[in-house]
Amino acid sequence: MLNLRKCALALASAAAMAIPAIAAAQGMVGIAMPTKTSARWIADGDNMVKQFEAAGYQTDLQYADDDIPNQLAQIENMITKGVNVLVIAAIDGTTLSNALANAQAADIKVIAYDRLIRDTPDIDYYATFDNFKVGVEQANTLVAGLKERFPDVKPWNVELFGGSPDDNNAYFFYDGAMSVIQPLIDDGSVVIPSGQMGMDTVGTLRWDPATAQARMDNILSANYTDKQVQGVLSPYDGLSIGILSSLKGVGYGSGDMPMPIVSGQDAELQSVKSILAGEQYSTIFKDTRELAKVTVAMVDAMMKGEEPQVNDTETYDNGVKVVPSYLLEPVPVTAANLTEVLVGSGYYTEDQLK
Repeated sequence: MLNLRKCALALASAAAMAIPAIAAAQGMVGIAMPTKTSARWIADGDNMVKQFEAAGYQTDLQYADDDIPNQLAQIENMITKGVNVLVIAAIDGTTLSNALANAQAADIKVIAYDRLIRDTPDIDYYATFDNFKVGVEQANTLVAGLKERFPDVKPWNVELFGGSPDDNNAYFFYDGAMSVIQPLIDDGSVVIPSGQMGMDTVGTLRWDPATAQARMDNILSANYTDKQVQGVLSPYDGLSIGILSSLKGVGYGSGDMPMPIVSGQDAELQSVKSILAGEQYSTIFKDTRELAKVTVAMVDAMMKGEEPQVNDTETYDNGVKVVPSYLLEPVPVTAANLTEVLVGSGYYTEDQLK
């Protein structure tokens, strides 16, 4: 009887030990995220950990607090730990060449996540949204809002904001938006009273809301003492909140100063509530759950020695190679479709929006 009990205990112990071994057998994935200051990056990290672990992978998720040396150290540490794959949302997509050369030497696969990593051959795939289309949709919602809120004003006074110049995506967002706005400037429907155009002028380092707010303050004081602004192209919700703070600070949204049309991106909760309150006009919804799903599928294929599914092999030249990419579709969101898109998809609950 005692021997049978010992045998049962031994079998139970062996079974318990086998569980992590099975999970680890799929491989280890290092996930390098840029910052926790943006809610979307927290959601990205959480979604990837959840989906990778459900697929049997171990994960090492690190946030770099928007500090480039910190992210480099985290990636080097992941390489030392012996991860099988690196998934990297780079702070600065031009600073990782040496680290990725080390990854290549260690036979570690690399996926650029949402932000393209530049100037290196040592990147295998890119998982992102259609970034040019993000910009197009931001501008489309801006123009639709101008027509809706200011039908009798011509030309419309508009100001332009860009994303961080060290983020490759920022150029796609800006170029996509300008493909819609530039023709309206050319035909006189839109004017830029500040004269500030081009990413070298309108870029916002590190996507910093305080920087955007300060710049909007300066634009208003220098160019709008005798006129009103009708629209602001903002490429990201965090910047939009800063821009709106500046606008409200000088009286927009009250009296005879209607709130300008302000765009955004990422459907962050504060901005979603701002849209419902009639302040921010629009955002672009990028479902991080779907991006995580694509990334897990890419890793799974590579770990099995297969070719991951891609749908773009022409657009994303990183300066050394064209990186095979999978592009997801962005979804423009305004007050008109917000509940359907964000609550209907389960991304937010109705209670979260209150």
